[in-house]
Amino acid sequence: MDLDTTTLRIAFGVMALVLVLLFYFSAYRSTRSPYSGWWCLALVFFLSGSAAFLLNGTAHQWWANTLGNVLLVLGSAAVWAGARSLREVPPLRWVFTGVPLVTLVASAVDNPGTNTWSGGAVFLSAMCLTIGLASRELWRLEPGYSRVRVPMAAAAAAMSVFYFGRLVYFLLEGPDGHTFATFFGSAGTTLVTMVLLVVVSFSMAALSTEQQTRALRMVATRDDLTGLLNRKAFLDLATELLSDRAVTPGTGALVLADLDNFKAVNDTHGHAAGDVALRAFAAASQDTVRPTDLVGRYGGEEFILLIPGATAGRADKIAEEISRRLAEVSTADGLEMPTVSYGVALYDAETSDVDDLIAAADRALYRAKSLGRNRTVHSDPRG
Repeated sequence: MDLDTTTLRIAFGVMALVLVLLFYFSAYRSTRSPYSGWWCLALVFFLSGSAAFLLNGTAHQWWANTLGNVLLVLGSAAVWAGARSLREVPPLRWVFTGVPLVTLVASAVDNPGTNTWSGGAVFLSAMCLTIGLASRELWRLEPGYSRVRVPMAAAAAAMSVFYFGRLVYFLLEGPDGHTFATFFGSAGTTLVTMVLLVVVSFSMAALSTEQQTRALRMVATRDDLTGLLNRKAFLDLATELLSDRAVTPGTGALVLADLDNFKAVNDTHGHAAGDVALRAFAAASQDTVRPTDLVGRYGGEEFILLIPGATAGRADKIAEEISRRLAEVSTADGLEMPTVSYGVALYDAETSDVDDLIAAADRALYRAKSLGRNRTVHSDPRG
């Protein structure tokens, strides 16, 4: 039997259906990770798009051909969205909706009833773009995410380059050109895609498991209300940072922050208002410090920050900026954000005991409270 385009598309559809079922039951149902969900959706789009092309040459070609182009683009966009979910970043609307819409229009106005390559240039460009974006997202994952991220990114990059080659020769020769028909035609592309999907599906399962593991780890280390590090996670990371001078500079500051008169907020406006204030302080802190600094909820209305490399003056500016951001938060029902008192303890290369550092900051915080609140006090001489 000759493996013509129709035969390959039927085989591709069967393979995609098998992969959908296997991936759904073996990965998505057990992990419920967003990545596995996007990958299942991508396979459904690829399966449906390939099935639509089987109607080429029939009276239904005018809509089936256009639909097939759009579904394949949606499939590659879902691959990109899945890769983006690994970084916990939502998909951009223009990629997931705008690109397929442009493909739809380009195909619909290019005589799809008689032209099996209606909107071909736009379709190939869209596939090249979305698969290339998926490769970019995989390359952007942190190195420790998973060892399979590199071959996955390389495979997506190779596929994007392949579609770029298809686009170039489509524009130079047209769909009937010798080079395009020999190396970049529908039959060859279907075969390449089949092999690639089979190979990468195993890596997809590994990435889905890793995403779920990280999500569970995040739940174990984060405060439910504010999303900051919980007390144990902060202390563990702070101890690790202070003991590794190759990562952390020899000096820095630990800051304890306490929301002033927080009980009055709860008594006057209710505990829901208190939760709003806690979340607002957490957001103000995260917006002020660097991603490499540590911010945690120490307990109740008390928060803790570790700022490697910070001087006394820098610690003051950070506290001032956090309070400024907090005061600017707009709320309903007359709720005003509470002021904040800060206790700061500086450390140097000889400091290794986090508990001693916290105790020093706590003494400074106590003095800030006793001096009238809404201020920053240092435990060490100001330099």
